[in-house]
Amino acid sequence: MRVLLVSKACIVGTYQRKLEEIARLGVDLRVVVPPFWKDERGVLPLERAHTEGYELVVERMALNGHFHLHFYPRLARQIRAFRPDIVHLDEEPYNLATFHGMTLARRAGCRTLWFSWQNLRRRYPPPFSLFERYCLRHADAAIAGSQTAAWVWRAKGYTGPLAVIPQFGVDPDHFAPPPHREADRPFTVGFAGRLVEEKGVDLLLYAIAGMPGVRVEILGSGPMRPVLEKKAAAPALSGRVAFLGTLPSPRMPEFYHRLDVLVLPSRSRPNWIEQFGRVLVEAMACGVSVVGSTCGEIPHVIGDAGLIFPEGDVEALRECLERLRADASLRAELARRGRERVLTHFTQAHVAAQTVEVYRSL
Repeated sequence: MRVLLVSKACIVGTYQRKLEEIARLGVDLRVVVPPFWKDERGVLPLERAHTEGYELVVERMALNGHFHLHFYPRLARQIRAFRPDIVHLDEEPYNLATFHGMTLARRAGCRTLWFSWQNLRRRYPPPFSLFERYCLRHADAAIAGSQTAAWVWRAKGYTGPLAVIPQFGVDPDHFAPPPHREADRPFTVGFAGRLVEEKGVDLLLYAIAGMPGVRVEILGSGPMRPVLEKKAAAPALSGRVAFLGTLPSPRMPEFYHRLDVLVLPSRSRPNWIEQFGRVLVEAMACGVSVVGSTCGEIPHVIGDAGLIFPEGDVEALRECLERLRADASLRAELARRGRERVLTHFTQAHVAAQTVEVYRSL
């Protein structure tokens, strides 16, 4: 079985571990990625971390940075050269890249599928509505990252085979608890992700302002960083908040190992709710207790392995953190549950096996 996977997400080195697992299951796999991707965080270059057993091909992307309009001008050549049985488009069905890839693949006689995280039932103007209609009508299968996303596409008329599989898991050997933790460091709370309004990092700072002695480490970049740095300079937080910039994905466990708690305080916006919260899974795999808001998929990802607070409620977030600071045994129990939950549901091997089952069904 020959599969051509087209995915800008696979420029992230730790995500490539899934590709190795897919190849290990007997798939002749070629993966097309761009040399970089641009978004509100800046330029994210291709990382090469896990490249054994499959072929990673770098292709120029037109309109890089435009989520809905980018595409690969030379994709037809890749399809002709590789002659895949299946073309897997790791993109939303309303994007030009998906429409472009599907038309080329169908012309070559390949089976097709797309992937979606979209968990809001939104209406798009032309030409995106036309891309969406074509991709829903002609795909041989689809994968949704969550049950909510699956409901969206059923409600919008997709009637074909639809699997619910997270886009990526984690490698539990790489994302693992440290052999020991420093005993004399302050209680440390962390956030990792895009520094944008919907991620709610300002809510975390407001909560920590009422918790003397607690340290905050913020990993990530984005347009909200100057605003957050100004808030962190207030007397109640001065000297207790560190902005760490970004790390290559293979080094993320170094960040989690410094934390007592990871917080994802996302809040809903009219055009966005949290689609998964991958940092939760990474932290849980590293033996870190987690706290998340009720936004989107967060409660479903955490399950019984962490604490949940109503989104936007600073006092409730502070109560969760105070509870964890005061109770080391609770932190240890949640860390244990989190690691077990990842091993059961969210490893790269588990996600790869489910994905290959979709391929085999085609």
